[in-house]
Amino acid sequence: MAMNFLVGQSGGPTAVINSSLAGVYETARECGAGRIWGMQYGIEGLLAGHIIDLGQVLSGGMSIELLKRTPSSFLGSCRYKLPAPETDESVYQKLFALFAAHSIDAVLYIGGNDSMDTIARLSAYGTAVGSPIRFLGVPKTIDNDLVLTDHTPGFGSAAKYIATVMKEVICDSTVYDLHSVTVAEIMGRHAGWLAGAASLARGEDCEGPDLILLPEVPFGQNLFLQRVDQLQKEKHNVVIAASEGVKLKDGTYLCDLAGGDAPVDAFGHKAALSGTSRYLSDLIRRELGCKTRAIELSTLQRCASHLASRTDVSEAYRVGGAAVLAALQGQTGRMSALKRLADHPYLCGAETVDVLQVANREKGVPLEWIQPGGMQVGPAFEAYARPLIQGEMTPIYVNGVPRHMKS
Repeated sequence: MAMNFLVGQSGGPTAVINSSLAGVYETARECGAGRIWGMQYGIEGLLAGHIIDLGQVLSGGMSIELLKRTPSSFLGSCRYKLPAPETDESVYQKLFALFAAHSIDAVLYIGGNDSMDTIARLSAYGTAVGSPIRFLGVPKTIDNDLVLTDHTPGFGSAAKYIATVMKEVICDSTVYDLHSVTVAEIMGRHAGWLAGAASLARGEDCEGPDLILLPEVPFGQNLFLQRVDQLQKEKHNVVIAASEGVKLKDGTYLCDLAGGDAPVDAFGHKAALSGTSRYLSDLIRRELGCKTRAIELSTLQRCASHLASRTDVSEAYRVGGAAVLAALQGQTGRMSALKRLADHPYLCGAETVDVLQVANREKGVPLEWIQPGGMQVGPAFEAYARPLIQGEMTPIYVNGVPRHMKS
């Protein structure tokens, strides 16, 4: 009997999260699935009864190609934390009743470590009550902080955007013959993968950013100012890439010192960090007396599908398909993951890992990849990240702008 699938998207979007959705849909369809349902606005939307038949929505000949090139989460998202069953079992009873009503055989959830927590909880509950439903996670996050996967779909495209924009910012900073410091704020709450990606701007025609500040290394004000002052004596224009999650040794975020205290989401994370570049810019101007500029790349890092990495698009599609195949094989409580098979030439395959070992864990930039002094990444980082930004996925232009799938 043909299996019925239910797929949702959760957490912050990426430029390729919809490519994973396309991978789920096409693989399930080609494997003879019955119905392929989509939950709108994640688990939270599903609890409110928001569910659509993807077979009706993605039936057009160009729909899949457009979907791969569409930013944001096509199905909508949420940041909803399931309670422990012993605390509130009614949520699980409602969800499993919905699964039964739609004859769901497998539930796939595309998201980050918090989303994997959702899959882990649903899988554990399903096992406890003897449900045959398979629960699989599909990795996604620009932060690249999921464990047990070489890298995370979404990171490569965000890294490509950051490297490109930083290269352009560095070029722009040389316009005037005067001393200036530009501080670019890059996403990354606890892990510095995205800030480190600014180093990929470096090449024959660009020196790359002069300093890169990562959350993995506590911020030291005196050392930082000394380094900036030294750089100013060597060159007119200094460019700094700073992670939004840079903290003092006591754990205080620099953005909070700038007055950017943010609310906390259901998983206990600050919903948004902002102000790090402004704080650093003001600090440099006040202490060193030079012209400064603060830039926030903000959500542009995760929605620039026009600059997506083809490698990233392909791998996002692959992990979506791998989760479907795992469900068809009877697996549950697993997450599809990327396994690097070779560096030269770059080759990456897909596997599945225990979702319980992924949920609520974070992978930071290895300290040995950070140069002495803590304000720059070394060659090992580039060797790891450079293959992930290769290739382009040309948008389908209509009337001068990219065409997207409209949900």
